[in-house]
Amino acid sequence: MEQNREQKGVARAQVARLVDLAGYQEGSVVSRTIIDRKTGTVTFFAFDEGQGLSEHTAPYDALVYLLDGEADIVISGKAMRVKEGEMVVIPAKKSHALKAVKRFKMILTMIRS
Repeated sequence: MEQNREQKGVARAQVARLVDLAGYQEGSVVSRTIIDRKTGTVTFFAFDEGQGLSEHTAPYDALVYLLDGEADIVISGKAMRVKEGEMVVIPAKKSHALKAVKRFKMILTMIRS
């Protein structure tokens, strides 16, 4: 099972550049699981320009960190522009949506406890 987890995610005890985990795909959103545990997840995403995630909620706080590009993030009706090197914390149970102003890559960290 551990071997399977590493195939899905990133090999442990190895140096990796987050921004290089996956490339952009035209008209798509690419995701790659880095860590998936009962206590939380870390997931890499690459959004092509114009792509996004529709409005939804999550039961836990989420930290979004942009590695590259530019996104509009709306949290409980409040829009904000987030750029490379910036982050935003999305509070648990608050509606939110993301859309790529320019194609962007991000790390999403969710802590479940």
